[in-house]
Amino acid sequence: MDAVWWIVLGAVLAVAEIFTTTLFLIMFAVGALAAAGAAALGAPVEVQAVVFAVVSALTVLGVRPTLRRHRMSAMESGDQPFGVEAIEGSSALVLERVDTDHGLVKIDGELWQARAYDATQVFAPGERAQVVQVRGATALVWRDDISPSGELPEAKR
Repeated sequence: MDAVWWIVLGAVLAVAEIFTTTLFLIMFAVGALAAAGAAALGAPVEVQAVVFAVVSALTVLGVRPTLRRHRMSAMESGDQPFGVEAIEGSSALVLERVDTDHGLVKIDGELWQARAYDATQVFAPGERAQVVQVRGATALVWRDDISPSGELPEAKR
């Protein structure tokens, strides 16, 4: 019966990890499953608790730093960015008026919903903007100082 209790605890912790995405609760789920194994082999409750504590601690101290290192963004690790990270910092062409409530831009040939990053900025169709951040499927844009010809305006040289 103890093994079932540990398996349920491990499953609950694993499901909770899905909602937190911190890679912390999953380490305790592994400890609970190890304790379930000890219980299945007939170990007393005290030994099961020690197995849970030791395995959980070892996974937190040993595995979690490695997982966190691999989760670093491409910008942090120096790798070539991809996905949303590659879009941030890109230039966008405004297709429909962009303000804080709505807008449409073209980024690398793709259409994106857009909002002005700064509430005081409004972009007219044909203007260039810089993608500052991506939230979901919406690009937050900032006024780009590069002219359509690719040269800096006179005041910026």
